[in-house]
Amino acid sequence: MDQKLEISLLYDFYGALMPESQQRVVELYVNDDLSLSEVADILSISRQGVRDSLKRACEKLRGYEKKLGLLAAFREREKLIRSISADAEAIRGLSDDKEIHSKCDDILALCEKTA
Repeated sequence: MDQKLEISLLYDFYGALMPESQQRVVELYVNDDLSLSEVADILSISRQGVRDSLKRACEKLRGYEKKLGLLAAFREREKLIRSISADAEAIRGLSDDKEIHSKCDDILALCEKTA
């Protein structure tokens, strides 16, 4: 997985646990896709300061995930929802029974709502 995407996802789950200064660096560098130099200019710090802050932030985010596993659990739920949706679609396609279609539609609606 792309490193910036991984950090962005981890930030979505754990960003509020980090100091505001590190939050800002991650938001600008990862979410806004700015360069280290651009972030340094915006925050009025050195490029190396941005790099160091970003490195510490990424280590924290990965540490939170290692301890709490929220992103892994989210991915597992998404995988299960896709599997349930595919099964409901397959079952729906195997039958002309209106009640089965209705139940499959209910399952698909719940999966859509959950995703």
